[in-house]
Parts: sequence; C-alpha cells; structure tokens
Amino acid sequence: MLKITNLHAAINEKEILKGINLSVNKGEVHAIMGPNGSGKSTLSSVLVGNPTFKVTKGEILFNGKNLLNLSPEDRSREGLFLSFQYPVEIPGVSMTNFMRVAINEHRKYKGLELISASDFLKLMREKQALVELDNKLAGRSVNEGFSGGEKKRNEIFQMAMLEPQLSILDETDSGLDIDALRIVASGVNKLRSTENSIIVITHYQRLLDYIKPDIVHVLYNGKIIKTAGQELALELESKGYEWLKEADKNNGIK
Repeated sequence: MLKITNLHAAINEKEILKGINLSVNKGEVHAIMGPNGSGKSTLSSVLVGNPTFKVTKGEILFNGKNLLNLSPEDRSREGLFLSFQYPVEIPGVSMTNFMRVAINEHRKYKGLELISASDFLKLMREKQALVELDNKLAGRSVNEGFSGGEKKRNEIFQMAMLEPQLSILDETDSGLDIDALRIVASGVNKLRSTENSIIVITHYQRLLDYIKPDIVHVLYNGKIIKTAGQELALELESKGYEWLKEADKNNGIK
C-alpha cells in the first residue's frame, strides 16, 4: 500500500528526514517511536503534503501512485488520513456541515453520487457511537470548546466517517487521561480491517497496550534505525531513548 524509499525532507534548509525507508501493507499496524526532534511528526506532515516541509530526495508510492505529485486534498481523496497531535478549532463551521462536505468531496473524486441527508445522518450516528462522541459535541463548530480528549475523540470520529485506507495517528495519546485513551484506542481498534492500515506515532508504550502494532520502528535523528515486533516498544519503555545515541554513532542497531 505505502512504500517510502530514501526519503529526505527539510524545513528552512535544515534537513530533518535523512533517508527514510518504510513499507506498509494492507491490514498492518505500524508504530513509529522515537524521542522529540527525531522526525516523527515531520514524516507525517510530509506524507499528507504539508508545504512547510520540502522533500529533497526520495519517493513515496501509495497504491502505486507517486504521492509527491498529488495535492494535500487529493492525497486525502486517495485514502490518506492524518489525526493531528494538536487538532485546531474552526469557529463558525459546524461538524455536520464539515463532515458532509468532506465526504461528498471524496465521493465526487471517486465518481460516486453525493450522500443523501438521511444516509449521512444515519452514518454520523453510527460512527459517533464508535468513539462515544456526545451528540451535542457533533452539533457544535469543529472542535470549538472541546476538551483535549474530546478533540482527539473527534479526530477518530472523522477517521471513521471518511474510512481512509491509511490512517496516520500523530501522537493521538498526547494529553489524554486513561479513560479518554481507552475510548480513543477502542474506536481505532474497531476501525481496523484487512483492507486498511494504520501508522501510530507515539513516544510511549502505553498507547500500544491498547492498539497492538504488528511492527515497531525506532526513528532517531531522521532515520529508522531499528525495526522489530511489539517487544521493541517494551524495550524502549524500560531503557528509554538515551541508548540510541551510542547506537546511532555505531551506524545503527542489529
């Protein structure tokens, strides 16, 4: 589904990603872990087309298409979704209108008929239940007056509504208490299938207690320096990230 080859990216002439190689197949959940400043959020931003970051080398293929040739809007329509670390408020734009426009834009791109009002409302009710999103919140402007946990829950609700092929969860656990984390993770797990894939970006093992990854990668100093199963996340939890510095000097970890 996703194949990243020798990806380099920079911001303000400073190189952040220094040769990322990553493949994600249908049905897989990948976790990307690493300390602050290692390039995790930069990678997610580059995948969805944030113009702040400049790709200087490499290739990203998504279902065989060169992602770098597509606008952020078309990347979304092709099936990419990003759950933001810090979801923004959009005053004056109701959640209902926001989601209906988004869904219909996706449907137009695929040559499908626009969703009817009744089918849309039925779909909203169904997906709200997945993440226990209060109907009053769904009636407000996007994220306006939401708590941190409600904003993250709303991100997963949007993911459920759009049914992306590849979802990137950028530090979704940031700022969540244990109850909110459980609800958000439960919603993500209900959306997992053999036809979609998820990339979970996180600092901590605790999220991976709820969303079980198939593969864990360590991103350090702009490169993936180790890949293993979920046991790698437990190793990072016990050792921290300091040991990676020496490993990086020695050209990686086996």
